[in-house]
Amino acid sequence: MKLVVVSAGLSSPSSTRLLADRLTAATLAHVDAEPEVIELRELATEIAQHFVTGFPPARLAAALDAVAAADGLIAVTPVFAGSYSGLFKSFFDVIDKDALTGKPVLLGATGGTARHSLVTEHALRPLFTYLRALTLPTAVYAASEDWGEDGLARRVTRAGAELARFMAPATADAPLDVDVDTAAAIAPRSLTGAITSVDPADGFEVVPFEQRLAALRVQ
Repeated sequence: MKLVVVSAGLSSPSSTRLLADRLTAATLAHVDAEPEVIELRELATEIAQHFVTGFPPARLAAALDAVAAADGLIAVTPVFAGSYSGLFKSFFDVIDKDALTGKPVLLGATGGTARHSLVTEHALRPLFTYLRALTLPTAVYAASEDWGEDGLARRVTRAGAELARFMAPATADAPLDVDVDTAAAIAPRSLTGAITSVDPADGFEVVPFEQRLAALRVQ
């Protein structure tokens, strides 16, 4: 399997790349995959040329092909003016419209303040939903004060386990080896497909909502 990581950090080193690396490590702790990191700052000129000419230069074409062929994707951007960076958006503007269909994507973002923490929900998630990607429940935002805190480490661990779960769904013969802290991130599925803490194999009764209401009327 192949895990592709897209980092839109502009400096070297950058907090965006650091978050991308941590998310990658958290994912690879649960799934055997070959990682490939794409640094968008190295492709900025090629992305601009693609917009003008309509044809991607060789390095950009290779990056686009890698994303399309990936079994899972980690996409991390710095926050500019309350949203993803222009470089980040430009890269996904030139990608084929069907390249991300059904692909599990772990979203991440970095910023200087916690005030931008919802950028993953109001900016990133709608973008990847439009591209028909399978965005994972846990997105990770890291503000400057989050680094070194247990809260960020827990979110990274949970998000990585979720991506691993969707890259390689667990089976009875090959369950994922996870600890207690990450078990909830890859919990079994309910009858409707939602993640639940109840294993359907153990057996449980689903009571229709109308029946519950009738019981309340009797009381």
